[in-house]
Amino acid sequence: MKVLIVDDEPLARARLQRLLAHYPNYNHAAQVNNGNEALQQVKQQAPDIVFLDVDMPAMSGLEVATQLNKLSVPPAIIFVTAHPEHALEALQLSAAGYLVKPVTEQNLAKAIDQLGRLTRAHLQKQRPAAISYQLAGVTRSVALEDVCYVIAEEKYTRLVFTHGEALLDQSLKQLEQDYPTQLLRIHRKIVINLSRLIALKKAEDGSHVVLLEGCSCLLPVSRRAYKTVKEHL
Repeated sequence: MKVLIVDDEPLARARLQRLLAHYPNYNHAAQVNNGNEALQQVKQQAPDIVFLDVDMPAMSGLEVATQLNKLSVPPAIIFVTAHPEHALEALQLSAAGYLVKPVTEQNLAKAIDQLGRLTRAHLQKQRPAAISYQLAGVTRSVALEDVCYVIAEEKYTRLVFTHGEALLDQSLKQLEQDYPTQLLRIHRKIVINLSRLIALKKAEDGSHVVLLEGCSCLLPVSRRAYKTVKEHL
């Protein structure tokens, strides 16, 4: 899951990121130090979760949360503050959690557990069905319906879509976790868009391949994935 840490204190940001490193699904974290940057980052990167400091100059975390909740697809918000008296306001803003500084391993574990009750399916419904990538320093996105397949190559992950290709910083495993009902792994190195699956064929050498709508190439299917692929046809 994409995580954004918002805090004007560098040490607090570093501490939280260090603690999050123990959670593989939550350690892809970006950091900003003020509310305006937070709003911009959310619009550009669409994080799933925002760890949001309440007490910041210029724009408080509560003000940031109010703006985020106006988005058509707001992220889950976990407030972080040294002042527990803000808890009621946080709850009124539909916060997914609340952490009191200094954040401890135990308290973070509780917040992560609570957040886990917001199932991945629920988060997926909130998130736009698109995959983001960087091109010349600019964040772009491809609608999931336009994606053909994703393939892991030596040093990167290549996204193939209707009108082109792009390199991703996400692994195949991350993409599978983010879009469990739309993407299917057919091979150790290949994930396909299920909605584009047309046929499963036997090759001359006895192996199996799939044909995808809008894709001219035939993609190999591993023996392990064969049964699962067949069930989706």
